[in-house]
Formats: sequence, C-alpha cells, structure tokens
Amino acid sequence: MNKKSATIPSSIARLLQEYRLENVTIESHANVLIERILEMGNWDELRWLFQTYGVSRIAEYIKTFGHRGLSPMTFNYWRKLVGVEEYRQAPFSEIRRDVWRD
Repeated sequence: MNKKSATIPSSIARLLQEYRLENVTIESHANVLIERILEMGNWDELRWLFQTYGVSRIAEYIKTFGHRGLSPMTFNYWRKLVGVEEYRQAPFSEIRRDVWRD
C-alpha cells in the first residue's frame, strides 16, 4: 500500500453513501473501496485506487470476491486487464438459475 495516496479523495463519497467518509479507512475498508471504484469510479478515482493498493492487491480482490461483488461485465473486464485467470466463484451462482426453472 502506498502511503502517498493514504488520503481518500472526497469524490469517492458518492460511491459510499451508506458510510461517513471520515470513518472510512484505507486498511479496513479496502474491499469496499476496490469494489465500488472498479464498478463505478472515474479515471481519477481509478488512478488513486491503483496507486494506493497496487495491481497485486486489486487482483487479489478480483480473484477472491470479484465474481460476487462486481457485475459480470465489470468483473470480466478487470479480470482480463489485471491477468486473473483462476478465481473463486460464488457458491450458489449455478443453483440460483435452476431454482426458477419450470
């Protein structure tokens, strides 16, 4: 983690409406910050994200939680961009489709 980028930009508040930005920390809210910025962030927020966490930490999030936390299009875009080939799939993603079949 880059200490230079340790301050969360105020523009990210729009992505964290259920949080008080002054209570959000880079360490304890890393997964939320990564998820929201990958999904809805602008270029400046994405640049801050990669400077702060680095490609390896973001790739770790995508590998572990990306399938559940990101939309399919966003997940596949970032997965390919950062080189994540194997990832943890949501446990009930296939069963969910079978439940509603006739």
